[in-house]
Amino acid sequence: MTRLHRVTRATAALFAIAAATACSSAGGLGNVLGGVLGGGQQQASQVSGTVRGVDTRNQQIVLQLSDGQQASLFFDNQTSVVYQNQNYPVTSLEAGDRVTARIQSTSNGSGYYTDYVQVDQSVQSGGGVYGSQGGVYGSPTSSNNVQAMQGTVQQVDRTNGLFSLRANNGAQIIVSMPYNPTRNDVSRFESLRAGDNVRFYGVFLNNSRVELRQFY
Repeated sequence: MTRLHRVTRATAALFAIAAATACSSAGGLGNVLGGVLGGGQQQASQVSGTVRGVDTRNQQIVLQLSDGQQASLFFDNQTSVVYQNQNYPVTSLEAGDRVTARIQSTSNGSGYYTDYVQVDQSVQSGGGVYGSQGGVYGSPTSSNNVQAMQGTVQQVDRTNGLFSLRANNGAQIIVSMPYNPTRNDVSRFESLRAGDNVRFYGVFLNNSRVELRQFY
């Protein structure tokens, strides 16, 4: 065998080793991600955990799983958050909420996407969003406790169906539109501007968030 042949074979062997190492590394990374989410898309279509935060800039929900690891799930404007058969925007999720998310691999294989998040338990109370937390007006709240409220509009987020309000007692609250609002309420919401004084009936979801029932 000539020296040139020996050099060529040695070079080819080095490339083969490098390629095998790269494949092994990629496979290892995939196994870690699949392990965090329960073995990959083929073996698990949902994941449960505790919300650590919502990254609206990168459109990711960060969950802490039962084994202590963290998983980031992509979301978009098609992603629905459901609690007690009512839909809410992803931005309504709070750190500490326990959720179960339906997942699928992203089209480019860079991670996981969720189109449906079920809130199993809210951080605001042991029994759910409508617990015995004291509201802005100091009274206990429940799913049936509709209150008359009023205040001055601070900002309006029409994309997510929200507006911030300074209540007459000085408290700052976020008001979300209901899942199925009436035409009159939609029209009133669309016409809201910062500085408007509004009156409405609503239900406290937690100490700083209210779901609108009806403008009046």
